[in-house]
Amino acid sequence: MAGFRAFAAQVRDPRLLATRRRTALRKCLERFAPYGHRATWHHLCTRAGIAPQDRDPDPARLLAALVELEEARALWLAYEAECVARRRREKRDGIRQPGALDAWHRRTWGGCEIVPCAAPHRHPAAPLAAVLRTVITAMESGRPRRDCPVCGSPRFRPLADADRRAAGPVCADCGVITPAALLTRDTLAAARRDASGTAHAAEAGAVTSAPDVRFGASIAA
Repeated sequence: MAGFRAFAAQVRDPRLLATRRRTALRKCLERFAPYGHRATWHHLCTRAGIAPQDRDPDPARLLAALVELEEARALWLAYEAECVARRRREKRDGIRQPGALDAWHRRTWGGCEIVPCAAPHRHPAAPLAAVLRTVITAMESGRPRRDCPVCGSPRFRPLADADRRAAGPVCADCGVITPAALLTRDTLAAARRDASGTAHAAEAGAVTSAPDVRFGASIAA
């Protein structure tokens, strides 16, 4: 099976049609997609000026998207190598129990959904490498925070997908799923309370706006 570099070479190959080079770029995202496949694709298209559904894009724009993806991947591969070396040192020193940083790293090994986005069309505007660097720095600091490490917003909401809520809340501004280990307990609790309040308000509104069937029936009678 071809790897990331083989597909990247196809994106760069001027002998190939733009449609095939576009497909090769999409294949690269099967090997490395920091926001998840769809969100990373939409991000790269937005920054490179490509319409996501364009089947025959400008090859120069495809190359620009590839360069950004490769820069982020190089950063992540270097970080993974550092993580492996650190764990070896810790094991030699008798530290066998992995911490929160290692738990996060195991979930993101290989580079897919490092900083997942809850919706494919909502993601940070900054370059991928800058976002990854910011999140890595925040994780390595080991200090829980009250704001999003990517954009600094203090507003969060829980994931709609109940099966993934343990991963962390969604930043209400940039759309990334913030690792729960990065946030204070108060911040996580506030996100849950806000969600509960919104749900209760929606239910109350539905009840208020619903017609009183019994009252209507008595009038009709």
